Amino acid sequence: MSAETVIRLENISKTFFIREASNDSIRDRVLNIFKSNPKREIHALENINLEIKRGEFFGIIGKNGSGKSTLLKLIMGAFPPNKGGKINVKGKIIRLALGMGFDPQLSAKENIYVNASILGLTFKKIGSIFDDIIQFAELENFVETPVKFYSSGMRSRLAFAIAVHAEADIFLMDEFFGGVGDVSFKEKSEEIFKNVLLDGRTIIHVSHQLRTIAQHCDRVLLLNKGKAHQIGTADTIIQEYRRLYPPTKK
Repeated sequence: MSAETVIRLENISKTFFIREASNDSIRDRVLNIFKSNPKREIHALENINLEIKRGEFFGIIGKNGSGKSTLLKLIMGAFPPNKGGKINVKGKIIRLALGMGFDPQLSAKENIYVNASILGLTFKKIGSIFDDIIQFAELENFVETPVKFYSSGMRSRLAFAIAVHAEADIFLMDEFFGGVGDVSFKEKSEEIFKNVLLDGRTIIHVSHQLRTIAQHCDRVLLLNKGKAHQIGTADTIIQEYRRLYPPTKK
């Protein structure tokens, strides 16, 4: 793994200001038109400092609401951090999430062109790999079928088949890998995952599936209530995660 830092986060915090929903009647709203409507502050992330190296497979875990998705969106530049925070990214970056962006009214063919173009592929390139995508997803008999008629497994296979052809230096994987399709497809997708997606790329993997985190990640960040609770090896952080969140006894 190269020593070059490709993602650097310095003093990253993110606060959202949410206007509280009002149950007032129209009359109350008119009478209170000049009164301020208070906003609630949500501290999604607090003082995150992090460096990720080129070629590193970096995991992020935490309970729902811990700030994982917010952190990915900040790295992508979807919105800015609070004042004083700095984010530096070197290289082309894309986010992969199974089924993200599918239009249920469109066919597999149409969704392939839409999603692959969003991932940075030209129509010419998509045309050259179209058959490979369909064959890999095992959807030869459903090319023109609207995706709304697909099972969840069919959608997952199609999304994975599109994503493995994406061209980028840094992949942000949001619950992207693991549990895709039946046993035979899982084996095939895992082989592609190792030999194609991991080939020299930097990967940030957000997942609740601790097995994939343990299997692939060089280092892992454990987020807890928006704070970087601990960073370390996969084994160390998974052990700490289970200490923080022991399974509920039935």
